[in-house]
Amino acid sequence: MSDAAALPAAADEPHWQRLHPATLALALLRIGPRSLQFLPAVAALGFTGNWVWIVPAILAYLLIAFAAACLQWMRFRFIVGDDAVVIESGVLSRQHRTIPFDRIQDVSIEQGLVSRALGIAKVGFETGAGGKENDAHLDAIGLDAAQALRTTIRAHRSAPVAAPTADAPDPAPALAEDRLLFAMGPRRLLVAGLFNFSLAALAVVGGGMQFFDNLLPFDFNIFNPADWIDVAGRYGLDSWLLAHRWIAGIGAAISLLFIGFASGIATMVFANWGFRLTREPRALRRTRGLTTRTDVAVPVKRVQAAILVTGCLRKRFGWHELRLQSLASDGEKERDHQVVPFGRIEEIDPVLDEVAIRRPDAAQAWQHSHHIVALGPVIGATAATIGGIVALSLGNAVGWLGIVAAPLIALIAFWAARYHLWADIGDQVAIRRGWWKPKMTLLPHASVQSVDLKTDFILRPFGLATLVFGVPGGSSLASHEIPAIPLGVAQDLRARILTAGLRQ
Repeated sequence: MSDAAALPAAADEPHWQRLHPATLALALLRIGPRSLQFLPAVAALGFTGNWVWIVPAILAYLLIAFAAACLQWMRFRFIVGDDAVVIESGVLSRQHRTIPFDRIQDVSIEQGLVSRALGIAKVGFETGAGGKENDAHLDAIGLDAAQALRTTIRAHRSAPVAAPTADAPDPAPALAEDRLLFAMGPRRLLVAGLFNFSLAALAVVGGGMQFFDNLLPFDFNIFNPADWIDVAGRYGLDSWLLAHRWIAGIGAAISLLFIGFASGIATMVFANWGFRLTREPRALRRTRGLTTRTDVAVPVKRVQAAILVTGCLRKRFGWHELRLQSLASDGEKERDHQVVPFGRIEEIDPVLDEVAIRRPDAAQAWQHSHHIVALGPVIGATAATIGGIVALSLGNAVGWLGIVAAPLIALIAFWAARYHLWADIGDQVAIRRGWWKPKMTLLPHASVQSVDLKTDFILRPFGLATLVFGVPGGSSLASHEIPAIPLGVAQDLRARILTAGLRQ
């Protein structure tokens, strides 16, 4: 569609709309982080002794930045037509863009903390043309207008293409309303946070303690048992001999546990507050977030694979996570769509049914990869043993560490090799990997665009090969492959998967 054809007729003057005036408030907030680029100039004024010009320079910078934001807001306008969104933008160089509703794969709505307070939202249009430069967004419009725009595009895409004839079969009934598939309340978030134990906040706390170290009247580190011993000594607990050392160790351990659990709960609550997964006529829609509220759709027909992730402890209690690998993006942070962050298998199965992917039953027979997959770690353990022996021969007692650790590394490698499993389930492949953090990938044959059969000087003598599956959409959980399986089995599976792709 050309731009000229997309423009409304001159006789019918279009009703152009502008972004919400609160966009200027967001622009003011963004000036703060961007002003960091101005700090070198301010520092140069201070070093040259021109202190009197620092405040005027900062004010001038803020004024110019706000004026530029006002110009961008005034020169940005858009139209929501009957079948397309038209956007004009640019101050010096004008850009006119027409996005037909039929080309829009998804309309996402995102609200940050400030946006929620102002009642505005950012609306993104994903066209599926590849690359972020081919997508578009409206930075800030009213939340009601954003939801109305999404409803309009959904209604247009869900409408039938042509009216049925008298002798034509009745069309399949459309979904009357969105169906709730999965939701997470505060109690579920709390439990999920406890299983999401993380010491990521440890670095922040440690950095803060280092920063305030000179400001405190005493020197104390909650993670150092020696400091706990000093505290016990001040209060006379050192007379207990070993008792105060136990208190020191327990105090340090409790500190670590508290920070780990608090960090996990906070991460889960901020990311998944108000989590809802609903089934729409053409997509699964996920809404979540406490400070930043996101609204993302996963078109059902664009789902390429399902990935079930859990943990050793989570699995014992029956908790799992479901991700969908899709051609549609999930923003800048994730390449897979997390549609069930923390749920039971009986809650995950209905979601898999919606995307026509099934999970293997308990009676499914799994095949193992060859134990040669443990060769890499075993070579590393051998190198550690040799290094330890050399260190001991040079009189360095640290060499015992390599000698003691090498057998442990080899045993763990052989143990992990037992969890390289796979199964061919009719029209899809299931791949299992891992003991500490088990992962199962459910890969439909029709989603596979290429299958690479790889062998090398190690696998070839054993008659083995590795299958690597090329699946569009990409995955943040590593590539999909079945390592070290018999060559004949690999060739047969490869032929069947490629044949299934040709039938599509």
